[in-house]
Amino acid sequence: MILVPRQLRRSGMTGQVPYYGGRLTPAQIYSLQHPQEQVPPTLRHPPTTRSASMPPRAAEPDAVRQLRELRDQGVLTDDEFATFAARVSP
Repeated sequence: MILVPRQLRRSGMTGQVPYYGGRLTPAQIYSLQHPQEQVPPTLRHPPTTRSASMPPRAAEPDAVRQLRELRDQGVLTDDEFATFAARVSP
């Protein structure tokens, strides 16, 4: 059983190198070089936001929800779904 990855078993590894299997970002490198300082905003990632947010769905009847599931499974076509949903929607 191997408990340590091969990269960490090399004789040249000192244990002072952070290893997590990926590349370091500029912000991580800066924070390693300057442990007491805040990372400048130019090195940080921009905040993540949703580009197109979906409007919240109004509470739909159970019948429409079940019809939608049948359409998603391929049992109903889009035309059939629209016809049946129009019958049960208020």
